[in-house]
Amino acid sequence: MIIRKMLVCLPLGALVLGGCSLIPDYRRPDAPIPGEWPSGPAYRESLRTSDAPLAADLEWRAFFTDERMRQVIELGLQNNRDLRVAALNVERARALYGIQRAELLPWVGATGSGYKGRVPADLSSSGTPQTNEEYRVELGIASWEMDFFGRIRSLEQQALETYFATEEAQRSTRILLISEIAIAYLSLATERENLRLAQSTLEAQQDSYNLIERRYEVGLAPKIDLRQVQTRVDSARVDIALFTERTAQVENALDLLVGAPVPDELKPGGLSAVVALGAVSPGLSSEVLLRRPDVLQAERVLKAANANIGAARAALFPRISLTTAVGTASAELSGLFRSGSGIWNVAPRAELPIFYPGLWSALKVSQVDREIAVARYEGAIQNAFREVNNALAGEGTLGNRMAAQESLVEATAETYQLSKSRYEKGIDTYLNVLDAQRSLYGAQQGLIATRFARLANQVRLYAVLGGGGENAATPLEADGQVPQPSTYASDRTGER
Repeated sequence: MIIRKMLVCLPLGALVLGGCSLIPDYRRPDAPIPGEWPSGPAYRESLRTSDAPLAADLEWRAFFTDERMRQVIELGLQNNRDLRVAALNVERARALYGIQRAELLPWVGATGSGYKGRVPADLSSSGTPQTNEEYRVELGIASWEMDFFGRIRSLEQQALETYFATEEAQRSTRILLISEIAIAYLSLATERENLRLAQSTLEAQQDSYNLIERRYEVGLAPKIDLRQVQTRVDSARVDIALFTERTAQVENALDLLVGAPVPDELKPGGLSAVVALGAVSPGLSSEVLLRRPDVLQAERVLKAANANIGAARAALFPRISLTTAVGTASAELSGLFRSGSGIWNVAPRAELPIFYPGLWSALKVSQVDREIAVARYEGAIQNAFREVNNALAGEGTLGNRMAAQESLVEATAETYQLSKSRYEKGIDTYLNVLDAQRSLYGAQQGLIATRFARLANQVRLYAVLGGGGENAATPLEADGQVPQPSTYASDRTGER
């Protein structure tokens, strides 16, 4: 394969300086996942056929409809340091691509030099001491490699794909940041809701304690009832301290994600006050995963590894470089620009590796690197498929969990009221009231947790389907600096 490409490149390279490319043809590897989303009891079929837009087509401000949450996310996009580093990495990759692209052009420079020295009589051709002078001004090209076999173009293509991969990494970081801020915001709302529930429970238990204490003092209630209600008061106080601590910790985590303290007026009052999120559809085919930034990043890395093979192949062939200069020279500084003082030189140079086993090893390394990139690309697709399936399973079951939990709260609340009424009438013990109240408190906490799980799962589904990224053209594409990528199709079998 390599020899065949060499035979093609040699005559063409003699005609044009651009030369040939030894980059293997590229073909996108087949996705190692089923073509459709899974089905079964855990998945809601109507979600795929709904009229909701695809996540990648829905701008994040349209998905997050809660105004305060949107403002917090906006603050995070402006101040988060990880996102800032990702943006700077894109700028750095673009600059590195510019450096590599400049290698295709000759480096033109101007030099000026002067020399004056004395030669003793025994070294002088005239037998007398001499003072020699020489002055030069030259404009020329210093060792410009003519890229006959595409080594530099292969490295340029590698740098370009690396730049694109870095940009996809920035988009992936942006999506992750948006989802993490949203989930942290919901977590803060959840902890505040739990804290509010614990405070209301403490107030109710304190009222019950005061009532039973008065009944105990007049001999209408046994001491065990007083102690039992005291345990519930103390438990509520423990929960208040716990949820107060957890609320502060979640606030700190949210501030870190945002990159600045979140103003109090933007913090949620409770989970029940959060406005419902938008709806998205996964579509009918799992091919939507190929639009995810992390999958696109893995494919760009694969293309960069593929281009590096071309550079390793080209290193096996001759390198031809050219050094030229034109200018003027004179033995006197005043005569530099006189008629007849012009000079020029042309110095082509060819280097052919005869015995350099390391070059073949470098080619083998580049080929193995591409196989590693293929495996990572396929792994990225499989991981994306798993994440979406998990989110779809949650979306298909959390609605039923929510309905069941709401029914449980209603039932336990009625049980608590009936038990309390029976105790006040003297036909039941206070132990049953405590059990009913404990069950109600647990059911209410479970309802808060289920609400959070459902909202957080909606956020994850939006994120794992590629929602929240930017689909604008890359800066290099926008200003026309990027050449059209070559259409390679992988020939892993024939290239060796």
